Amino acid sequence: MTRERLYIYDTTLRDGQQTQGVQFSVPEKVAIAQALDAIGVDYIEGGWPGANPTDSDFFAARPATRAVFTAFGMTKRAGRSAANDDVLAGVMNAGTPAVCLVGKTHDYHVTAALGISLEENLENIRASVAHMVASGREALFDAEHFFDGYRANPDYALACLHAARDEGARWIVLCDTNGGTLPAEVARVVSEVIAAGIPGDRLGIHCHDDTGNAVACSLAAVEAGVRQIQGTLNGLGERCGNANLTTLIPTLLLKEPFRSRFETGISEEALRGITKLSRKLDDILNRVPLRFAPYVGASAFAHKAGLHASAILKDPATYEHIDPAQVGNTRLIPMSNQAGQSNLRARLAAAGIEVDPKDPRLSRILEVIKEREDQGYAYDGAQASFELVALRELGLLPAYFEVKRYRVTVERRKNRYDRMVSVSEAVVVVKVGGQKMLSVSESMGEDGHDRGPVNALAKALAKDLGPYQACIDDMKLVDFRVRITQGGTEAVTRVIIDSEDGQGRRWSTVGVSPNIVDASFEALLDAMVWKLKRDGVAPA
Repeated sequence: MTRERLYIYDTTLRDGQQTQGVQFSVPEKVAIAQALDAIGVDYIEGGWPGANPTDSDFFAARPATRAVFTAFGMTKRAGRSAANDDVLAGVMNAGTPAVCLVGKTHDYHVTAALGISLEENLENIRASVAHMVASGREALFDAEHFFDGYRANPDYALACLHAARDEGARWIVLCDTNGGTLPAEVARVVSEVIAAGIPGDRLGIHCHDDTGNAVACSLAAVEAGVRQIQGTLNGLGERCGNANLTTLIPTLLLKEPFRSRFETGISEEALRGITKLSRKLDDILNRVPLRFAPYVGASAFAHKAGLHASAILKDPATYEHIDPAQVGNTRLIPMSNQAGQSNLRARLAAAGIEVDPKDPRLSRILEVIKEREDQGYAYDGAQASFELVALRELGLLPAYFEVKRYRVTVERRKNRYDRMVSVSEAVVVVKVGGQKMLSVSESMGEDGHDRGPVNALAKALAKDLGPYQACIDDMKLVDFRVRITQGGTEAVTRVIIDSEDGQGRRWSTVGVSPNIVDASFEALLDAMVWKLKRDGVAPA
């Protein structure tokens, strides 16, 4: 059966930049564009040239892509021609093969927000699309507030679509700008738009997630006939975000009826890189990845309950809707004080540790885990530390190095500008292969600000580990979480650290102590030891 072509339009670099707290630099936009192109999206919307210096600079430096590069802007303003509108000219001058212009389709917005007549707005749409087509560009029209407009005045909303289509727009994109439309209504309205003479292969869908339904609404629109989906990586976007492409893309490629009915520009091989792409974006934004994100989250294929883990050992399909490897993710069998031997054996097997089910040391590992969790440890969120506990009990963990002592100081003083600043310094002495090594490090960032005592410790510990240095040089800390597990004078601090390496692996370690620095150091040590063990480094 011949499958229909479905086009993926990414607007991370434009809509995603409207996320609170997100501001891409030009090099970051270039890196994201290249990653998007590598995975196989059809269109990359780079931003609004002329709207701000960063977007203008980015279009001047944009990389060559297989995907159709698109500039975003708005239809011409009333009272001037399309050729003489300086804002529209800034968009056209970016020289992209495609241009997407947003225009009003809700009568209330035309009269109240723009302050022009309904006919003037239609003329703005016609003239702007005609100008794009005459310039040899692929023309896209974003029908802003379309679903609200259709609800209020369907005839006028449809007239706006026809105005764009009649002048040669390749794509007419139905936008749920306020994000309040639900899937059933999206499907009905799309069907009515197609029945009114706008073919489905000229229609796109652009949903916001204000009701948590952006992905569902996008899928409903596809089933109803649209053939272009717009969205952002990790669901970035204004307010609650846009339709999440890291959820939509795997669904379209792996789930029925979409898998059988449609083809995209994304191969199954490329799909295996989507988890890495999702985490690359979070890394660029210095954000902690959402553990519970569908498909790509660290907990998307985590099985904590003993009953589940037991079944997973027999057949992963019992509690997994896809093979995690299809999206580049991994199965996770967390360990906790609720765990049984099924969880334990599954987790050891996942770590490449084969143990006879009758081995009495299995029971001892469970006892240690439960004893340590009574002390405040939490291994369901720190799988690397769990592996180290198990390896020690099994006698399989090499003694890579020994920490003889460490010291951390925090000083508060005035700098040369007569401003009070803090400075952290750490000294770490380790013994590697019979040789003692002393490392000292300050925690001063490039911006001249102190990054804190834990950062100083991490830098000092990683500064000189002799024969292990090459292995740990590509390590970095990506998250740091603190929890007080008891109150009062017996308070215990739990620290969980997430680390990442150049291979894109991410792992979590835990430390517990009444002293937050000591707990942090324990987690840091575990992180490095886990990395050495996983990389198969021989002890000195």
